[in-house]
Amino acid sequence: MELTLTLLNFFYALAGAVLALIMMIVGYRLFDKITPFDTSAELAGGNIAVGVVIGSIFIGLGIAIGLAVGMALN
Repeated sequence: MELTLTLLNFFYALAGAVLALIMMIVGYRLFDKITPFDTSAELAGGNIAVGVVIGSIFIGLGIAIGLAVGMALN
């Protein structure tokens, strides 16, 4: 019984991590679509401001999705 519960929690955590990565990709692409510049080209060119904004988006999405997944598991 204890092993089953542990495996179930592991698979929930794995599913949450995959969902978080997918949502981060969607968030990045949405940000790329709504901005008037090419985000990938700016990052490749060394634009630090764009890198900070993208990093902030990833942190924000990670926190929000982590809370949603955590609450769903309780």
